[in-house]
Amino acid sequence: MEIRILELLDGAKKAEGCTVIIDVFRAFSLEAYFFHQGVETIYPVSSLESAYMMHHQIRDSLLVGERDGKKIEDFDYGNSPSTIIGQDFTGKTIIHTTSAGTQGLANATNATKLLVASLVNSRATAQYIKEMNPEVVSLVCMGWSGVRHTEEDELCALYIKSLLEGTSLEDIKDRALQLRYQEGKKFFDPNNTIFPEDDFWLCIDVDAFPFAMVVSKQDEHLVVHKVNV
Repeated sequence: MEIRILELLDGAKKAEGCTVIIDVFRAFSLEAYFFHQGVETIYPVSSLESAYMMHHQIRDSLLVGERDGKKIEDFDYGNSPSTIIGQDFTGKTIIHTTSAGTQGLANATNATKLLVASLVNSRATAQYIKEMNPEVVSLVCMGWSGVRHTEEDELCALYIKSLLEGTSLEDIKDRALQLRYQEGKKFFDPNNTIFPEDDFWLCIDVDAFPFAMVVSKQDEHLVVHKVNV
């Protein structure tokens, strides 16, 4: 198994084989919490136009997303895991658009298999890939808006790589905590009004969920489903 770590939108475009699009802060952490709380299907889309169109087509769907970290006006939810904790989304359909994660999916056109992941389901993602045993695995760190490197996505990729190689990062939880002094410091900025502190703790809850999030195509649209492993 050849494992490649790629970055940003350019990395998504170059990704081949079994491709994992990684967005820890916060897109694919949020999707994991949605699935944990009963969501059945998530449609990741790159544009606002596509999001609104699908929302009109899919009855009772919820619009979820952000631009520059901020909740999109008229959407039901932003990109914040802490805003959905404790709610029942059983059977709900989510239409999700973000500045980084969903853009990576839209650009990963050379992938033969697509998954999304974050720290909260890294081990399950690695286990799913191991069972597939692909020749090439591309781990794509989406960073900030797909244009700037961030430490949390790199850490997630390194952790998944280590699990695939059978080594694991023994200090993964300590390294995740250190993110509060790196990209995660925005969650602790008293002047910040976009990134709740609770989001940080939810996003670094390593291996909280025992499922992979697998992407397929349905009627020309990408769709994410939870797969227990």
